[in-house]
Amino acid sequence: QVKLEASSVCFCSVHRDEPQHKILVLVNPQDTKTVVAVYIKESWWPTEDVLRTSDPAREGLMKVQSFGERIVLFILNVVIFGRLERNLDDGDMFFLPHSVKEQAKIVWRDGSAVGFYTTKRKGSLCGDGTGACYLLPVFDTVFVRKTYRRQGLGMAMLQDFCETFREDEALGVSWPISPAMYQVCRKFLLAHPEERGRLWEVEAPGGWDQRGSIWLKVQLQQSRPPD
Repeated sequence: QVKLEASSVCFCSVHRDEPQHKILVLVNPQDTKTVVAVYIKESWWPTEDVLRTSDPAREGLMKVQSFGERIVLFILNVVIFGRLERNLDDGDMFFLPHSVKEQAKIVWRDGSAVGFYTTKRKGSLCGDGTGACYLLPVFDTVFVRKTYRRQGLGMAMLQDFCETFREDEALGVSWPISPAMYQVCRKFLLAHPEERGRLWEVEAPGGWDQRGSIWLKVQLQQSRPPD
């Protein structure tokens, strides 16, 4: 139980590019990293309840379309990953809140949202204050909850990304690739040789001088003598 008082409630921006869209969260005063509830539709909801669905059709990867799904994406990214499950000693990335128009898919498993990935579409702006646009589709941010890792969900998301952009000759994965994501890429390319020439580690906007072959990196790692 957490008492509703000034020290235990705060506003968080749902989207990084629209700071006026905020959500009220209840935190543990003894550990302000821990968000225990979210205020939605004039009620406080436990964080885990926000991630649940009663719709049996929600299973697997589903595109984020509604505002409610944007809230789920925010909870997974900012609350679960950003505050609870990110391992600072394990090279985990840190993700800012996504933009309001971020292309994203959520992984639903057993009635709960357990992960997500986001993409930058070819031709979309690289960021605020720049006229540069992405030159290829990019697999940008990805997260799977700890209890659902090592079950092939990372590979499933990467495969879904490749299938979504089947017509593109080159696809990017945002630099820097974390150690965990590198292992996903390695396993995926070993299992899917047809994708080895398409996947690149890229910095925005993804010109040829900003790309590195992920498959070449895998081969170099394999040929390196053990320490």
